[in-house]
Formats: sequence, C-alpha cells, structure tokens
Amino acid sequence: MRYDLTTLALFITVAQERNLTRAARIHHLAVSAISKRLSELESQIGSALLLRNARGVELTPAGQSLLFYARQLKQTIEQLDSELGDFSAGVKGHIRVHAITSALSQFLPDDVARFVALYPQIKFDIEERVGSAVIRAVSDGSADLGIIAAQTAAQGLETLPYRQDELTLVVPAGHVLADRKSIAFKEVLEHELVGPHLDSSMHSLLTNEAAKLGMTPKLRIRISSFDCICRMVSTGLGLAVLPRSVVSPYQRSHKLKSVALAEPWAQRSLLLVFRKYDLAPPTVRTLIDHLRQAQH
Repeated sequence: MRYDLTTLALFITVAQERNLTRAARIHHLAVSAISKRLSELESQIGSALLLRNARGVELTPAGQSLLFYARQLKQTIEQLDSELGDFSAGVKGHIRVHAITSALSQFLPDDVARFVALYPQIKFDIEERVGSAVIRAVSDGSADLGIIAAQTAAQGLETLPYRQDELTLVVPAGHVLADRKSIAFKEVLEHELVGPHLDSSMHSLLTNEAAKLGMTPKLRIRISSFDCICRMVSTGLGLAVLPRSVVSPYQRSHKLKSVALAEPWAQRSLLLVFRKYDLAPPTVRTLIDHLRQAQH
C-alpha cells in the first residue's frame, strides 16, 4: 500500500485540530480539497479514519493507529531532511552521545578531539546523564551512542568495552586517613560521605557494595557534579569515592588526597552502548570503532 506524504501531513493536522476548517486554514487549502484527500485515504485503507460531527471530527481506532505511525514517519522525514541538509553544507554526519560523568570527565573529550581531527565535518551533540537515563536515551533513539558503567543494566542493547577507571577514596589533606596508602571499603563506610545522585551508576555501586557488608553509606550530601563533590570534601563536609583521574586536577588546588581502595570492584569498566551495530549509520559505527581503539 502506498501513502501520499502530503495527504498524511493533512491528516495529522486534521487529527490535531479536530476540525477540517482550521486544518484547511493552516494549509491554505479549501475544506473540500482536504475532505476529498481524506476520503480517498479512507477508501485506500478500507476503514473510516474520522467521525464527523457538528463540532468537528473525532478519530476512529483506525485513525488513532494511523496518527501514531504518520507522526513517526513525519519525524523520520524531518530527520532525513536535516541529515541531508548537513551533507549539502559539507557536514558528513551528526552523532548524538549521552554519557555518564565518569566518561565525560576522564576520557571522552580527548577521544572525541582525536576523532574530530580525523573527521572534521562531523557534528556532535554530547550530553551528560546518569546511567539509567543513558540507557533510556539509546533505547528510544534520542541518542545514537551511550557510555555507561558495567554494572548498569543494558536492557537488551548491544555493548562493547570502552575504558577502565580506578575508584579511590578522596579525603582532605589534613584528614586522619590522608597518609594511608590503601583502605578497605568497610572502613570508609564508618565515615560520612559526599555522594553522587541517587540515579547514578556510582551511587548504585557504592550502595550495593555496602549492602554486601551489611552496612549503609552515611551520605551527608548528594550532588551530581564531580567538581562540586571535590569542593565539598575540601571543606570537610565528608569523604568521597571518585575516579582517580577526576580527582588529580583538584588535589593541589583543593588540598585533597587520594587513597587507594583495596577492593576488586574499584577497578571499574566503562561500556559503549548502542542499539544495533550493524544497523547504525556509518558515522556512528566509525565512532564506535574509534572509541574501541582509543583504549589501546
């Protein structure tokens, strides 16, 4: 069955306005012209799409179904127009990446910079999200690629290894633990902590590991920014567990110390997550390949 895009656009407007006259005014057409197109569409489908009454029109179940798919088709066409417009302007692609803070703070900026040096005509939209939000964005198509921690459930999406990061305990320089070379997580849990957002992969990891020890983290403050966490620790509001390379730039300016966590889970894996590698646009596959190679 073949559908006329103009007729589908008219149908969407009629469905939204619930009125043929208003739809005709929006499209600068006669009401009879729109009515004729919709009647032909109903004849083609073999089912009524609209119930006409004195106040306007209402959608039948078939009309509701067509509206759902027509809107999806309209969105796809708009994305196609945008993508092809990029090509005509000399841009060779547009990639949307959602990543957890750990990846954005440590690895992704340099990796993307190297990628852009190789492919300067590719545009990026990069957003910072907690792990669960990254999964939702990739699943619903609002992100082409995500970066999550390994303990975040990928919910049927495809994943590939990206990077490893090391979690360490962060303490003020004058703290009683500042001169320790390493520390067990059980001892860390005896102190008040500055922790990440409830939905973050870091929070889930720390909470789960504490539960295995029969303990609960003493979270005095929750805050999403790693920079702000470091600032909070430096003022003595609590200790924190953060990736080592995130802490390093702040150690001198904020008078912080890093203490190794003597736990196997402190060596953490980050993953690339996407829907289907084989079905991804060539630009996205090229980025995935680049990020996989960046760790070597």
